[in-house]
Amino acid sequence: MEIYFWLGFSIIVSLMLYIDLYITDHSHGEKSFKSAAIWSVIWIAVAFIFGIFIYYYYSKDHKPAIDYITAYLVEKSLSVDNLFVFLMIFTSLKITPKNQPHILKWGIITAIIFRVVFILLGVELIKNFHFVIYIFGLVLLYAAYHMLKEAISKSQKEINLNRNPIIKFLNKFYKIDTNYEGKNFFYKDKITGKLVFTTSFLAFVLVESADLVFAVDSVPAVLAITYDPFIAITSNIMAILGLRALYFLLAGILTRFKYLKHGVSILLFYIGIKLLITDWYKIPSEISLLIIVLILTISIIISIFKKKF
Repeated sequence: MEIYFWLGFSIIVSLMLYIDLYITDHSHGEKSFKSAAIWSVIWIAVAFIFGIFIYYYYSKDHKPAIDYITAYLVEKSLSVDNLFVFLMIFTSLKITPKNQPHILKWGIITAIIFRVVFILLGVELIKNFHFVIYIFGLVLLYAAYHMLKEAISKSQKEINLNRNPIIKFLNKFYKIDTNYEGKNFFYKDKITGKLVFTTSFLAFVLVESADLVFAVDSVPAVLAITYDPFIAITSNIMAILGLRALYFLLAGILTRFKYLKHGVSILLFYIGIKLLITDWYKIPSEISLLIIVLILTISIIISIFKKKF
């Protein structure tokens, strides 16, 4: 029976990916705020509709559906925080809004592949080496501390292109055209016939390397909520889908939610504690969902009212 759920989900994701990456690509112009807002609502609605399907058909009890919604909210909030880094990457490399959708398209495809692999590896590690849950818990606590410290100090990491090891490596072995204004990742030099990389490719590599770092927080966070690979993977992928639309929706207003990072850090701290005490006390899924919703809601409300006053 489980194979049918995986098959159905694969069909849904394939359809959503095609729509998101090609039908809504807007490759000939910048994504409009209105278009990004509409598609963001659509992707979120699809994720919750899938949650309803899990509620009624996946299991006799409703715990998997609650775990799915909880994990989805956690992953979505983490992805929103990650958009700050993507914005800095595009700003540092002077990537035009017209070329950003193409980079994010390939970033999303590779992110989905890596997340599936990491989650499956994480589940197997926990099954075979139970002590790993304590390592994951400590990782989340450290991530929460680091994020809260950064939020309180209001410091924002700058991307130093000259010191970045990935860019230094590429500069050493390949030619990089920083004046190229198209969306292609590379092209062949007409004179030398050698491969030339573009700033779009550099942006893609930096986005991917950033996502791999984010996965260090993301995967333990979702595994703290559920060990079910289907729920963990579907909630993670649903949170990633539509990320491009969400980026263009929030790109201009991300700075207004200055207390969201505080909220996400508290959220990670709670999940880390939940994971560390799981052998002694299992916090009910309903309570976790309520706590996470409250943390995110309060951080958004404080951001809005602090901005006004």
